[in-house]
Amino acid sequence: MKLIKYPSKEQWTELLKRPALNTESLFDTVRSIINKVRTEGDKAVLEYEATFDKVTLSALAVTPEEIQAAESLVSDKLKDAISLAKQNIETFHSSQRFVGKKVETMNGVTCWQKAVGIEKVGLYIPGGTAPLFSTVLMLAVPAKIAGCKEIVLCTPPDKEGNIHPAILLAAQLAGVSRIFKAGGVQAIAAMAYGTESVPKVYKIFGPGNQYVTAAKQLVSLRDVAIDMPAGPSEVEVLADASANPAFVAADLLSQAEHGVDSQAILITTSEKLQTEVMAEVERQLAELPRWEIAAKSLENSKLILVRDMAEALELTNAYAPEHLIIETENYMEVAERVTNAGSVFLGSLTPESAGDYASGTNHTLPTNGYAKAYSGVSLDSFIRKITFQEILPEGIKTIGPAIEEMAANEHLDAHKNAVTIRLKAINK
Repeated sequence: MKLIKYPSKEQWTELLKRPALNTESLFDTVRSIINKVRTEGDKAVLEYEATFDKVTLSALAVTPEEIQAAESLVSDKLKDAISLAKQNIETFHSSQRFVGKKVETMNGVTCWQKAVGIEKVGLYIPGGTAPLFSTVLMLAVPAKIAGCKEIVLCTPPDKEGNIHPAILLAAQLAGVSRIFKAGGVQAIAAMAYGTESVPKVYKIFGPGNQYVTAAKQLVSLRDVAIDMPAGPSEVEVLADASANPAFVAADLLSQAEHGVDSQAILITTSEKLQTEVMAEVERQLAELPRWEIAAKSLENSKLILVRDMAEALELTNAYAPEHLIIETENYMEVAERVTNAGSVFLGSLTPESAGDYASGTNHTLPTNGYAKAYSGVSLDSFIRKITFQEILPEGIKTIGPAIEEMAANEHLDAHKNAVTIRLKAINK
């Protein structure tokens, strides 16, 4: 990790750069895969599974027998952990239910909103080096609460054509409608356009590698909605002299092991803590099974010393981290001054891992500085709000003349006439 002391403001832009993710360079390759899936359906997906996931499949759909068999392959201990996490995610996201109320903007003019679940959603769950069954819960649980009628899940199989049993169990518990053995660009294309097996969905959720990210960007241009722009995962720890260096190091490493392009940053007001965290990272890194991935990720990571907490907060809000852990003496007061972050973890006993798995908040969050403009996934991500209005005679009499005047001045005479004809009818 890079040790940086008292950087000037002129250095901040360079200092806060993320690992480059140039998805545009992949667009030609990705577009050709999308187009083939769009025209050839299942046949193309099966071919790409053989090419990219090195597996020969006879069908894409996971059978009820496979789902049933998965339950016996998951330990009771993991089942209990998944159930606890599901319960907390359900509790937190249920609290986000929208309650619309009718508002009379003027006498005889009533407006309101109704929340409606997106009918068909697609969830992408990466395979790769770790089976992300936790992401199944984070996406399927709020989709179910929102009232989405069809929840489709795609995830790459292993070389034997099997899906990790914990993914299947989590999907069944969370209410996923149908599961398919498909990964990468071909899975995104299948959900965006539909195939003989995979239904077309209206919105696609879920993380993935740079090819998946590029595919989501391309299909979202006109054909399907996506949850948010995505990049490599990241964490910032904001700490003062009161922080425990072992805890801070553990938090940085928990993010670093995600992938070689992940980023972990410490911003601290304590030079002593900066030095201690550096030593602690080296010690803990040697004990990690995924130390090679974490070590590569740490090349993108920094330990930054600043003069005071005001500067630390300004630098933090400029970075807009996906995950922000505040390990300071007065962490509640510090947290009040955070304006840009995906999800915030307060105090020395609140690791980022809690939000990743079981506290109840969602771990699908904006990366790459998008926390300045985007929220993480929530119940709102799975619903649409439809507005309604009702105008009675006294209402059209009151606002009608204003509508006529505005429409006339925009030279939209048919708009004006739609009101005029009604005013004449009720004034007879």
